[in-house]
Amino acid sequence: MPDTLDTFWAVIDEQLQELRTAKTADDVLRILADGHGPDRGFFGGSGGDGTVNEALHAAGWELVWAESSLYYTMRAPDGSLITYVEGDIYRGDRHGNSPGPFCGPAACAA
Repeated sequence: MPDTLDTFWAVIDEQLQELRTAKTADDVLRILADGHGPDRGFFGGSGGDGTVNEALHAAGWELVWAESSLYYTMRAPDGSLITYVEGDIYRGDRHGNSPGPFCGPAACAA
């Protein structure tokens, strides 16, 4: 019976390998789909050796904004964007905006 932790990291390694060929935001969101809709995904391997940032750089992506290694926006070779927030991936440039579902009318209008 395979070790659950080994299986987890094997999936993460596979995701990172796929991200190294991602050319669009759609590619990233397909690879990291989390079942919460087409405009967001999740990377569970943030504590591992490889990073989404490194994998996407290998695929030709550019960093366009960063507050830290846990919160940044990247541009794909086709010009589409993703924002990474502590493992959550959102379509587009979401820095400075609330990417969560808790953004109500008063908060979003500001």
